[in-house]
Amino acid sequence: MSIFEQRFSALQQGDRYQLLRGIRRGIEKESLRVTPDGSLAQTAHPAALGSALKHPNITTDFSEALLEFITPACNTMEEALAWLQRIHVYTNSVLQQQNEKIWPASMPCVLGGDNSIPLAQYGSTHTARMKTAYREGLGHRYGRSMQAIAGIHYNVSFSDAFWVFLQQQEGNNGALQDFKTRRYFDLIRNFRRHLWLLLYLFGASPALCASFVQERQHHLASFDGSGNSLHLPFATSLRMGGLGYQSDAQAALMVCYNGLPSYIQTLKKGLITPYAPYEKIGVRDADGHYRQLSTSLLQIENEFYSTIRPKRVVRSGETPIRALHERGVEYIEVRCLDLDPYLPLGMDVSTAAFIEVFLLWCLLSDSPLTDEEEYVQLARNQAAVVERGRDPSLLLEVGGEQRSVLQWALQMQDEISQSAQLLDHAYETMHYSNSVDLQYQKLRDNQLTTSARVLQDMRASEKSFFQLTGELAQQHANYFSTQTLSEEQQNYFVDMAQASSQQQSAAEAEPVAQSFEDYLAAYYAQYDGV
Repeated sequence: MSIFEQRFSALQQGDRYQLLRGIRRGIEKESLRVTPDGSLAQTAHPAALGSALKHPNITTDFSEALLEFITPACNTMEEALAWLQRIHVYTNSVLQQQNEKIWPASMPCVLGGDNSIPLAQYGSTHTARMKTAYREGLGHRYGRSMQAIAGIHYNVSFSDAFWVFLQQQEGNNGALQDFKTRRYFDLIRNFRRHLWLLLYLFGASPALCASFVQERQHHLASFDGSGNSLHLPFATSLRMGGLGYQSDAQAALMVCYNGLPSYIQTLKKGLITPYAPYEKIGVRDADGHYRQLSTSLLQIENEFYSTIRPKRVVRSGETPIRALHERGVEYIEVRCLDLDPYLPLGMDVSTAAFIEVFLLWCLLSDSPLTDEEEYVQLARNQAAVVERGRDPSLLLEVGGEQRSVLQWALQMQDEISQSAQLLDHAYETMHYSNSVDLQYQKLRDNQLTTSARVLQDMRASEKSFFQLTGELAQQHANYFSTQTLSEEQQNYFVDMAQASSQQQSAAEAEPVAQSFEDYLAAYYAQYDGV
């Protein structure tokens, strides 16, 4: 029996599959605010949404105009999506009052250059200043346009009861947290090996507005000859390629996922190694204004653009690396999902179900350590599927062989379907198996993918990417306008907006014990002990 078959069989016995009911999941979704004509909103983060620094559910990412919605960790997919729905309904009601909408695509609306993208502002505390200075640095390093891209992050953790069972099955007698950390890294390596499948299935950014690549080199083709929209005919997720969350500087940073020590060691290298182009930018300008937090390859860990991250909830002022070093991996964050512009929430229960099935399959399967050759090979596979994923002639690399997307996916289908059955039994649903069936239909007919649908609709309607997405934005705004919140739900968001603003005001009124420079020095000193 294979490693997967052994673990699958063990979970099938009795009612052990019930251990999977302890999965916790949460969603983080980014979306731009736009004006009626589809341009980027220049207004400040709406006061009715509360403090972006303190609100637990509604904040901002890079820009004042880039909203980020955060659900709590939930017991079911439906609960997480219901939370996301409520956040959208409330936010839409606020945006209606200032004549703005939520942009539903990952690739941004028409941009007027870097100066048209306002940096997110969080207040005057040291924490707030650090967040804004970090974003200032991102703008100088990569350009602000790249930071206007939006996506969905899906966070997942398994219960301690599930981990105890796996540990017993594998005859491991060590500390439970050490076992969990090691097995989360096993999951991550398998995820990265098969990431291409998610890009093919859920990629939704095959085209973009030409304003996104102003004065940037690219090899995209004009969609209709007008030059307003650019695309690649077989692209799946341009967001995840060289024009999106990629960096030539970071390409040389080979972060190792073979275990927590190697992960910390290689990621820390990026945090402490000066990078000549960033040294030219400088940390502060002549007036003392921060241009970036440091001149290292990475200012902080979050600057490393990974498709999946090992995570641990950090304490106030704590670096993510120190949290992982001291307490191990708590959950994983999937970061490769485009917004589906046809769905009001950017995703649905079928998307969530397949992600959870995929993660479980990655965990139950054997996961050899990765060497440098495979690391480079996986990057080539990702780039190939990003740009040519729906090309029937595309071949991917696996070991010393080449396989088509369909051939490779079909080889995984049985085990992925069996993983879905375990989750269906655990949650007494058919969502998981139904989602696997739906996704494999897309593999047999690539015209069923969202990336193909975007190009089909642009072609059929003779509309640009901007025009098509703008119409979808209005449709979603109309939909949210028809949805109502209960009095309790409405009061929650109103009260939380007020409470978060009061919390920020209280924090800003507290005496400052150290300078901002000393605050940063203390933050970075944490790396010395890791």
